[in-house]
Amino acid sequence: MAEKNKHTIEPMIRPEVVPPVVQFAVAEKFIEMCRSLSIWPMAFGLACCSLEMMAAGMCRFDLARFGSEVFRPSPRQADLMIVPGTISKKMAPAIVRLYEQMPHPKWVIAFGSCAISGGPFVFKGQYGIIEGIDKLIPVDVYVPGCPPRPEALFEAIFKLQELISGKRWWPEPPKEAE
Repeated sequence: MAEKNKHTIEPMIRPEVVPPVVQFAVAEKFIEMCRSLSIWPMAFGLACCSLEMMAAGMCRFDLARFGSEVFRPSPRQADLMIVPGTISKKMAPAIVRLYEQMPHPKWVIAFGSCAISGGPFVFKGQYGIIEGIDKLIPVDVYVPGCPPRPEALFEAIFKLQELISGKRWWPEPPKEAE
């Protein structure tokens, strides 16, 4: 009789998710509200869009008004990765490693056309640029532009706060007349 191969990996059977006996809906809503109003982005920049990201934190725009001023130097202290700029194949493993080092829950903003689709660096025969960060890590909010304005980063953070808590905490921007 043939022996089973000892090196095969059995698929892991996941137990059913059972709802908790005691539910804390009000406490969970409060925690989500606190989490959405105190997002800590990671100090991380790849190219020219990172200058606009830095400008959003300076006194003229003042990202601190919205609870996101603490740009953390370590991925283990941050819960938001803003990916500003061109992603080269050489930098891709480092970006993935930084994302994996972030604690849960974690979010990602693709900031600029290079981070979204490769930008002007995508052409036939190019070999060194990844055409979008969503090919490497999951993205929650996309911010188009080359480079996008600091106000666009504010709007992305407001959208992220809305995704986290289910409520928009700041007024909508005025609609342009057609």
